Amino acid sequence: MTIDRRALADFLRRSRDRIRPQDAGLPEGPRRRTPGLRREEVAQLAGMSADYYIRLEQARGPQPSPQMLAALARALRLTGDERDHLHVLAGHRPPAGRAAGDHVAPGLLHLLDQLTGTPAQVLNDLGDVLAQNALSRTLLGGVCTVSEHGRNVVWRWFADPANRAAYPVEEHAHHSRVHTADLRAAVARRGADPAAVRLVERLRAASEEFAELWERHEVAVRRRSRMRVLHPVIGAVDLDCQVLLAPEGDHRLVLFTPPPGTDTADRLALLRVVGNGQFTPA
Repeated sequence: MTIDRRALADFLRRSRDRIRPQDAGLPEGPRRRTPGLRREEVAQLAGMSADYYIRLEQARGPQPSPQMLAALARALRLTGDERDHLHVLAGHRPPAGRAAGDHVAPGLLHLLDQLTGTPAQVLNDLGDVLAQNALSRTLLGGVCTVSEHGRNVVWRWFADPANRAAYPVEEHAHHSRVHTADLRAAVARRGADPAAVRLVERLRAASEEFAELWERHEVAVRRRSRMRVLHPVIGAVDLDCQVLLAPEGDHRLVLFTPPPGTDTADRLALLRVVGNGQFTPA
């Protein structure tokens, strides 16, 4: 693929013109002649020099790297389709299976709020919990606001022994293999993605169990499974875990539903009423 400098310059200019300063967290200020963002403002938001960005808009700059394109896509608030188009114009293949980082679509957040009787979460393909509804926080613990890898379910499973106390001991080995195989598939799709590389490096350094499982090279995307949670208020509950992919590709809506023939629905209804708001392993 080759770079189309003129089309790239035109797309950048038009994308910049569509964004209001306040949408990007910038003051509108007086004497603003530009309908959208200034070139210097886009460069600042993308973390690059103003000269570099200006040359791109003048169709005389070098071929930007995928990392530069990702920064521009964030700065210009591009959708997934627009981001892919940006990569194509710059002579790169679109990043397969990648979504707009940690941004969760408003429609998906609205859906979470409507699922009052079903625990639900939104995760990315690496296992970071990006959003969860109230019942999920009460049942599984609130982790969305934890910084670094603290909100990552794989990291918490292998690096935080207390996290395993909420699951039967006889199921620990199974969960470890499922987490590792699912992460292996995500890392392969992402390639040399810095976030994926850092997560794996930290996991291998922190957990001998993970390092041993990682060397097995087992690959399996998690789509559905059954799990048992030991909750201090409602006791042991069996849950069917159903994974639905969002259109962006690397965001997943995870639903925890009652298996047929169990009393899980009644227990979840009780938890919704009693909800302690703070998860403590049994």
